[in-house]
Amino acid sequence: MTMRRPLLLAAQVGVALVLLLVWHVVTTTPLFGSPKNLQFFFSTPLDVLARVGREFGSGEIWRHLAITLQETILAFLFGAAGGIAMGFLFARREILAAIFDPYIKAANALPRVVLAPIFALWFGLGIWSKVALGFTLVFFIVFFNVYQGVREVSPTVLANARMLGMNERQLLRHVYWPAALTWMFSSLHTSIGFALVGAVVGEYLGSSAGLGYKIHEAESVFDVTGVFSGMVILSAFVLVIDAVVSLAEGRLLAWRPPPGSAR
Repeated sequence: MTMRRPLLLAAQVGVALVLLLVWHVVTTTPLFGSPKNLQFFFSTPLDVLARVGREFGSGEIWRHLAITLQETILAFLFGAAGGIAMGFLFARREILAAIFDPYIKAANALPRVVLAPIFALWFGLGIWSKVALGFTLVFFIVFFNVYQGVREVSPTVLANARMLGMNERQLLRHVYWPAALTWMFSSLHTSIGFALVGAVVGEYLGSSAGLGYKIHEAESVFDVTGVFSGMVILSAFVLVIDAVVSLAEGRLLAWRPPPGSAR
């Protein structure tokens, strides 16, 4: 059973309003203790929204958004391209996949926060250390999904395609690529968020601009309102980027039947 889009949107907005109302009641009434003490730790939704409005009104936030967006896009593009290429290669070359399997698993297990200072040392405090951190988050998500998608191609479909005389290039274009697209876009929805996480974490640990820098700057002076406003802007930023990915998915996967249409 699916919900109509206007009703779904109304329900989503309703959840946000309920959360804001609860936050407002908790931080402005004495029901849960002293409001001043609670506001020191949680601020209030009205103060946070007012700070967000001032950030956009002054125009300063746009420079930080542009830098974070640039880092996110570069990390996403490089990580996705590398993951797609390596996923296809390893899925089609079983011996190569078997040789490098332990190294891929070991690299994927490395904590990314540990890598951030190393990348800052290698690439400096500019955008490339953040791109490198985002790359490590995106690459493995896309790689494993594409690898699995190619491996899941039906042997019957492959046998029929070869009977029709398809060569490897034609198989890649007409069989493997369509089979991997659904898996790939499933990973891209997740990886775009991780690309942004890599950029923001890198900015938080060391930078002079970006959303992560803004949040760290507010946190360093105990500006709770600034921290929450930065998180609100960051959340909205993620939703906008995810909507763009969804739009691209709808265009590229127009041939795919909608869920539940097959009976």
